[in-house]
Amino acid sequence: MFTCKHKLYILFGIPVYNMKITTKEVREVTKIIDCIIEEYKEESTPKERDWRTYEQRVSRRLQTAFRELKPLVQEAVSSIVVIKCETRGSKPILTLEQKVLALLLKHLIGKSNREMSLMLIIFSWLSGVEVSYKTIERLYSDQGVVLALHNLHILMLRKKGVKDVDCGGDGSGYGLTIKKHYATEAQKLKEKIKTLNGQTKKGKENKKKKIALFIYSFVIIDIVTRMYIAYGTSFKSEKEAFLCAIKMLEEVGTDIKIKSLRLDKYYQQAYVEFLEEKLGKVKFYIIPKKNATVKGSWEWKRMLHRFVQDTKAFLKEYFQRNQSERGFAEDKKRTGWRLGQKRPDRIDTANILTGLWHNLYWLAD
Repeated sequence: MFTCKHKLYILFGIPVYNMKITTKEVREVTKIIDCIIEEYKEESTPKERDWRTYEQRVSRRLQTAFRELKPLVQEAVSSIVVIKCETRGSKPILTLEQKVLALLLKHLIGKSNREMSLMLIIFSWLSGVEVSYKTIERLYSDQGVVLALHNLHILMLRKKGVKDVDCGGDGSGYGLTIKKHYATEAQKLKEKIKTLNGQTKKGKENKKKKIALFIYSFVIIDIVTRMYIAYGTSFKSEKEAFLCAIKMLEEVGTDIKIKSLRLDKYYQQAYVEFLEEKLGKVKFYIIPKKNATVKGSWEWKRMLHRFVQDTKAFLKEYFQRNQSERGFAEDKKRTGWRLGQKRPDRIDTANILTGLWHNLYWLAD
C-alpha cells in the first residue's frame, strides 16, 4: 500500500508522508542510537540560567503557594459531607479543613507524627488546637482527608488551566527507613547485576524474607506547566506504580486530554497498545529497543516512522521527559527522600502530599 516515496497519504484523516518502514530500518537506527544521542547532546547547547530572574520566579512561586493554599483547601472540603453513623466515641478535635492543612504542613516541614503533634501546641497559641501524635498519624488514612486531597489536586489543575497536555512520565523511589538511601542502593543493585552477569547466588541469602525498604513512585507531568497530572506508588515495581498512575489519570476525568506522552524505553509496543485503549489517541515518544519490530498498532508504526525519518527531532521531543526527573529532584529537596510511613494506604497519602506541594509551587508560573 505504501510503496511510492514522497507522496501524501491520508490515514484515518491524518496526512502521512512515506509511511513505508521496515523492521530492518528500525534496527539499523537502534544499533547506533547511543552515538546519535551523544551527537545530539553535543549540538544542543543548554540555556544559561538568569539567576536574578530565577530567584524572582522562585519567590513568586512560594508567595503564590502559601497565599492560595488555604482558599484551595476550603474549596476542596466544601463539597464533602461527613455523615458519622457511629454515635459513640469522642467528638473530633479537628475539622476536615484543619486536618488537611495540618497534614500538608506536616509533610512540608518533614517532622515525625510525634514532633508535629507537639508543634501544634505552638500553633495553638493562634488556633487553640492541641492533639496527640496518634491523631496526626490517623490523618493519613482518614477517608475524608483523602477525598479532600483528591479534590485539591483537581482544583489546582483547573486553576492552572491544564486541559490538552503534552506529558512525560518517569519513575523514582523513596526510602522507608533512614538506613537505606534509594539512589545509593539502586546503584549497588545495578553493579551487583553486572558482576553476577545474569547468574543468581545460591544459599541462605535467597531464603531470607525480603523486607520492603523502598517505595516505587511514578509521575506523569505536563512538560509545559510542570504540573503533575497523575502519580502512583507500589512496593513491588515501577511498572505497578505506572499502572496506578494511569488509573489515577483515568479518574481525573475527561477535562484533561493527553496529546503526547514520553516514556522510558522499558515501555514498548504492548504498553503503547494498552495506553491507546485507556487514554485514546496519543502521540508517543519512546526509544525502541534493539529487537523492536514494526508489528503492532498504527500508532506504534507511526512512532517508529518518526524515529527513523528524523531521529534528532524525535530525540528533542523525547528528552523533554527530563522534566519528570527534575520534578523528582525538586520534590526530594522540598519534602525529603523518605515518605515516613509504613502502611500502604498511608504511603499513598504521603506520596499524594508530595505531588500536591509540587503543584502548589508551580501555580504561579
